[in-house]
Parts: sequence; C-alpha cells; structure tokens
Amino acid sequence: QVQLVESGGGLVQTGGSLRLSCEASGRTFSNYAVAWFRQSPAKEREFVATIHFAGGTRVANSVKGRFTISRDNAKNTVYLQMNSLKPEDTAVYFCTAGYSAYSASVKDYHYWGQGTQVTVSS
Repeated sequence: QVQLVESGGGLVQTGGSLRLSCEASGRTFSNYAVAWFRQSPAKEREFVATIHFAGGTRVANSVKGRFTISRDNAKNTVYLQMNSLKPEDTAVYFCTAGYSAYSASVKDYHYWGQGTQVTVSS
C-alpha cells in the first residue's frame, strides 16, 4: 500500500511558477513509477508527466519546456516544477503511482492522492 499526499497548489498569475510536491508513505517510492495527472471540470483526466524508477522522465507535449518532474527517493517525494504557467493549466493536479514505466494511461496507475488545486489567473 502507498499513501500519497500532494501539496504546493495555489493561485498564481499567468507566467508565474509553482512547485508541487507528492509525499509518499508505505511502500518505498523507489519501487514505483510516479506520474502527475490533472483534471479540469470540462475535461478528462489528462497526463502531465511521469518519472521512472531509474529517473527517466516523460512529459506531455502541452507542458514540455515548462514543467519538470523529479524525484528524491530518500525523501519519498516527487516534485513537479511548473514554470510559465498559463490559464489553461488550471486544474486539480493528482499524484499517482504504478508499475508501467513511462505510461501516460490512467489505467496503469493504482494509487492516487487527493489532489491539489492550481489556478492560473489572466
């Protein structure tokens, strides 16, 4: 079992930055691939970024060049650094863990946090 808690969301202006954190308890984070998804009211849950057990990363084209995912296994924490934020980035951001490396599919992830709200104002 893995319990995930996201933090770091908030309200920022267009062009601003936020750093989201995902802290895990239970099974060690090093055994899982970890990903960030986001969901806005009118859209399906959307893949944002994922990081492999060995540290390799994949990011969605919509955030490439602006968002960076990283992990610190010693702290059981995964981060999502978000720069150059746009109003379209407004969503609830979820941290999740699974076993399929580099997957962008919701079906490949098994443990989910409660989400943290990110709002980007015009």
